[in-house]
Amino acid sequence: MSKKLLVVACGIIAAVVMVSGLGLRADEFTKDDVDRYQDEFMSVVEKGRKLWGSGDLGTNGVACGQCHPNAANTHPETYPKFQKQLGRVIVFGEMMNWCLQQPLEGQPLALDDPDLIAMEAYARWERRGVALAPGKH
Repeated sequence: MSKKLLVVACGIIAAVVMVSGLGLRADEFTKDDVDRYQDEFMSVVEKGRKLWGSGDLGTNGVACGQCHPNAANTHPETYPKFQKQLGRVIVFGEMMNWCLQQPLEGQPLALDDPDLIAMEAYARWERRGVALAPGKH
């Protein structure tokens, strides 16, 4: 395709998008969008809350909530940071995996595992309103 034809095609596509009402910028959302996104997020938070209280994540019946009720003393807002247990800078999901392996005697989850994402969403929800402080101890 020639450069001139490509420019014309892009212009036509942009005009169609604008005329069709799809011309919202990436950071503009309708009320329906926001409601749908919030509902989806809260369903993941609720899944995380249930997992946090479950004794099924490890092999010994221990739940995250036994040491960290309501995700207390987890400080997800301070990650990434140096974590002594692992000897390097890590993200919050890696710390949760350490807990899954050590106190819970379970298996780590992939950082993109929906269960780990849900548990992180729950912990961060519990800490909503707390200022971000990466690296803080």
